Amino acid sequence: MYASGKYSTRGPALIPRMKTKHRIYYITLFSVVLLGLIATGMFQFWPHSIESTADWTLDKRSVHDAPLNHLPVSSPIPERGDLSCRMHTCFDVYRCGYNPKNRIKVYIYPLQRFVDELGVPISSIGLSREYNDLLSAISASDFYTDDVTRACLFIPSIDVLNQNSLRIRETAQALAILSRWDKGMNHLLFNMLPGGPPDYNTALDVPRDRALLAGGGFSTWTYRQGYDVSIPVYSPLSADVELPERQPGPRRYFILSSQTAIHREYRAELERLKEENGEALLLLDKCSNLSQGAASARKRCYKGQVYDYPQILQDSSFCVVLRGARLGQAALSDVLQAGCVPVILADSYILPFSEVLDWKRASVVIPEEKLSEMYTILKSIPHRQVEEMQRQARWFWEAYFSSMKAIGLTTLQIINDRIYPYAARTYEQWNNPPVVKWTSVNSPLFLPLIPPRAPGFTAVVLTYDRVESLFRVITEISKVPSLAKLLVVWNNQNKSPPEESLWPKISVPLKVVRTKENKLSNRFFPYDEIETEAVLAIDDDIIMLTSDELQFGYEYFNYLYTYKMPGDIKNWVDAHMNCEDIAMNFLVANITGKAPIKVTPRKKFKCPECTAIDGLSLDQTHMVERSECINKFASVFGTMPLKVVEHRADPVLYKDDFPEKLKSFPNIGSL
Repeated sequence: MYASGKYSTRGPALIPRMKTKHRIYYITLFSVVLLGLIATGMFQFWPHSIESTADWTLDKRSVHDAPLNHLPVSSPIPERGDLSCRMHTCFDVYRCGYNPKNRIKVYIYPLQRFVDELGVPISSIGLSREYNDLLSAISASDFYTDDVTRACLFIPSIDVLNQNSLRIRETAQALAILSRWDKGMNHLLFNMLPGGPPDYNTALDVPRDRALLAGGGFSTWTYRQGYDVSIPVYSPLSADVELPERQPGPRRYFILSSQTAIHREYRAELERLKEENGEALLLLDKCSNLSQGAASARKRCYKGQVYDYPQILQDSSFCVVLRGARLGQAALSDVLQAGCVPVILADSYILPFSEVLDWKRASVVIPEEKLSEMYTILKSIPHRQVEEMQRQARWFWEAYFSSMKAIGLTTLQIINDRIYPYAARTYEQWNNPPVVKWTSVNSPLFLPLIPPRAPGFTAVVLTYDRVESLFRVITEISKVPSLAKLLVVWNNQNKSPPEESLWPKISVPLKVVRTKENKLSNRFFPYDEIETEAVLAIDDDIIMLTSDELQFGYEYFNYLYTYKMPGDIKNWVDAHMNCEDIAMNFLVANITGKAPIKVTPRKKFKCPECTAIDGLSLDQTHMVERSECINKFASVFGTMPLKVVEHRADPVLYKDDFPEKLKSFPNIGSL
């Protein structure tokens, strides 16, 4: 039997029909919830490009929130690494292109969590604090770009600083699937602790194709000169322990050894040196009577006496840095921070940033086989040089070792200098502290790579009121082929320069600068009108020089004279109206370490216009003061930079019996 009631088209009659106003309410509520879910899903799962990120920092992107990426077992593995790679063979410089700031652009891959097919991560630590600090510093620098199409250099967000934490094969597979990998071309990896037991390779064991490696333990066998970058092993004590800078000078101990994992043969040799030299050498080891932990890592012991580490390093002039299982040691950073001169015994070790840093100024490198001679070698170094090395060691740490930011940006600057060599930092910029150490000698071979704004040289003529002599000097100088501009420094505030129509007509621009005070140092001021790298500074009475002689030799040190002259030398010169030429020679000799070179024959000084009234050099006290100023300048410099020399540089064929028209400089010595 069937019930007599009929089914409604909306459903069984047994289900009560919803009232219209309730139905509208629930439909509206359901629609709002559905739209919210759709919007959330679109935000979470919309296929964003993995090659774009507005910023790289863990403050905005947590490791745990990073996308998960599973690596199939069959994922490709890069090649081991090409030892023949150089910038011109394995790096695409055309990707960097031209930009007015001469600065490479660096792209950092967005953070990802790589796991194998079983869900096991490729690294036991994920992202270390140090690597996060490094990437965050780069992302905040002028090198960074979030536009992958503008990038010249690519840095993976895969942390390979410590090889001990990595699964080698899986890490290589993760690198190979990066969207722009292209066999590692233009990619940079940072690694500080390479290799593993028992061999401890001196370069990262992860296969990396053509990628550049910034490594902390390179040897001469694994370092690709001009391609890889040797970086320091960062010491965590740099961030945790503050060591105030100490003044250079003798300290309580002459030599100190503080490393705890020294090979027994080296320790035996150090103990023998300790027996021979007594209290001059302090040989520390780990403290066996302290419980292991962070606190014990900052302690060192000698015969039961406990010392704070790294503070004890500041009590020694020299600190030993011996190789361990790895060539690169964090102890080097600790020693530099203490302002202790590192004595490095690690054969074949490529010192950090040695491509640009002059380690001879901050360290002593001794072959391991000469460890027994270490004390004698160090004793032969003059005290003043030791003090300079102590200053330089501390500055190296502050500038290049003190943080992951310093290490990362220094690495990028080195690569940047390779790509834009004409805008590269100079030797002095890399190696001279901001406050110039005038007792240091800099190599004159490291000249600026940026071309001058204009070719040739600018002649700067200092004058007072000897107009006739001045015009003769101008006429002779104007014959020099390389002259670009002639600048007359009018040092007379009581008399105006001649009218424009009276000046010699020459083929190069002539500019007259009127000074506010009558100072000899005005001749060395870096005037804005000077647009050449080379400048000839000359007085208005030097009429015996020929154009050939001027063409033959000239140099540029005006900026240093005006702004970097040590002590009160410039004020002394201005007050005495004497010795500005000697001061310039002191400056140049100290900077270059070179003796002066005589480029012209000895000539009798000729100045028909000069009288006892207007000639400074004719005053009876003039020569007496010149002797005094030499002693004065030597005391300010702390040394005598001038050197006795008997040398003369003349052009080829200068005196040879040869047709004059075939000589490059036929008029040298003719006056």
